[in-house]
Amino acid sequence: MVIEIIKSIILGIVQGITEWLPISSTGHMILVDEFLILNTSADFKEMFFVVIQLASILAVILLYFRKLNPFDSQKNEIQKKETWHIWFKVVVGVIPAGVIGLLFEDVINEHFYNWWTVAIALIVYGIAFIIIEKRNEGKIPTVATFEQLSYKTALIIGMFQVLALIPGTSRSGATIVGAIMIGIARPVAAEYSFFLSIPVMLGASLLKLVGFGFTFTSAELAILIAGCLFSFLVSIVAIKFLMSYIRRNDFSSFGWYRIVVGLIVIGYFGLIA
Repeated sequence: MVIEIIKSIILGIVQGITEWLPISSTGHMILVDEFLILNTSADFKEMFFVVIQLASILAVILLYFRKLNPFDSQKNEIQKKETWHIWFKVVVGVIPAGVIGLLFEDVINEHFYNWWTVAIALIVYGIAFIIIEKRNEGKIPTVATFEQLSYKTALIIGMFQVLALIPGTSRSGATIVGAIMIGIARPVAAEYSFFLSIPVMLGASLLKLVGFGFTFTSAELAILIAGCLFSFLVSIVAIKFLMSYIRRNDFSSFGWYRIVVGLIVIGYFGLIA
């Protein structure tokens, strides 16, 4: 059991890092799972990989609690109104992915959850990061604050999030790249991508927990708690790192990293296929 808990800790660390950096948590989890296979039931394992993402979401809620809390007594009426607008823009942004995801979930799971799709998505979006950052070099963003983010723009960014339904794309990567393309400042793009993930992952995690039945053995509970705890703690570090990094740098380095990981996925699975 100790070995399984160590595995869950490592998986939690990988999840915490890759969920927020635009490098695809799915691509990394596929690779890590090849070497750190949890000796649990298939149902528990499927639920585990979704619920540790919930722990990552809790890190966002903690870090941005005041910004996202419309009931904060320290805010004036205008600030509370702006906070509600953030949430309304999040709702608008999640609609496209929510609708498409519900309609085509089975098709996506059947045809796109494979290492080839993940590898191609890693490489294609890695190249896109580099090209877009090169094209935008020296340009001044047209949207530098959430107040300047219109509902129409929020919906457009939400449409880019639909791309993240394909494994290997990266939810944060798709929304950030899309936002940068239409003139959103990197910090606003990154934070909005964080906020968009809250309702999506809360909903997915609840569905998985309800489906699993909340009936855990003591070993399963220990594995789940360990994975979630480290996913939460590492997410806090990853989010703070990303926000600090993008104030001084662009996303090109993440693009190169994605290309390298995509080639590793092709090389590894190509050899064992």
